[in-house]
Amino acid sequence: MASPAGCEHYIRSCLLKAPCCGKLYVCRLCHDAEENHQMDRFKVREVQCCECQTVQQAQQTCQQCHVQFGEYYCDICHLFDKDKKQYHCQDCGICRIGPKEKYFHCVKCNLCLAQDLRGNHKCVENVSRQNCPVCMEDIHTSRIGAHVLPCGHLLHKTCFDDMVRTGAYRCPLCMHSVWNMEDHWDQIDKEIAQSPMPTEYQGATVKIICNDCQAHCTVPFHVLGMKCSGCGSYNTAQEGGLIQQPPQQEQDTENEAETDTDPEQQDPPQSTTPQ
Repeated sequence: MASPAGCEHYIRSCLLKAPCCGKLYVCRLCHDAEENHQMDRFKVREVQCCECQTVQQAQQTCQQCHVQFGEYYCDICHLFDKDKKQYHCQDCGICRIGPKEKYFHCVKCNLCLAQDLRGNHKCVENVSRQNCPVCMEDIHTSRIGAHVLPCGHLLHKTCFDDMVRTGAYRCPLCMHSVWNMEDHWDQIDKEIAQSPMPTEYQGATVKIICNDCQAHCTVPFHVLGMKCSGCGSYNTAQEGGLIQQPPQQEQDTENEAETDTDPEQQDPPQSTTPQ
């Protein structure tokens, strides 16, 4: 049972009667954590007041004691909570934390995004309908905010922060760099300039594909990284083995020329027998 303060997920003064099992829970998340099935929030029809315990039709205010179940109430999602400037997005099909004027719904991505991303992001069709590639949990209905990567893919904001802390800089799905790496590439340039390869590898090249610009190119081989000749990124992958320069053939032409110019040896003169 819940207190009038609600649960760890929401602040509310009522319990939801689960349409699936008839049990009372503060919210669908509490229900799903205890049961072996999930509650369909859209099918909730009844709630119980935490003050007077009256079971009644889902509504914002108790019909018996008139306590307000939540500062915000959505009669589609049956969401009760304190006011967080929430709004129900008809296209997303669920409630979002607002304010609404700071967000827009991208039809192709099928997701509400911040206004500063309008015309300033790479669309990936139905991107939020995929699980987060880090934690493999749902993104579209998650209470954790989503972070939009430059490639257009989504991660939970908390998962992105974990990536940053561990030094990971590539999208787990497409391997594209997730932020501007120019300063890091400059540092690798300096390290390579100060670390020449051993003689046997000098002049060796390798074929690569760039994860940032998708270019295929042949570049000098170095153990610290192979730089894309198209965009200058070190976010590259090697294609095939090393391409060694053919060894220099010994120039023996001069030796052959010297042999040709040696004076021909003549037969020694034969002595004559006195007659």
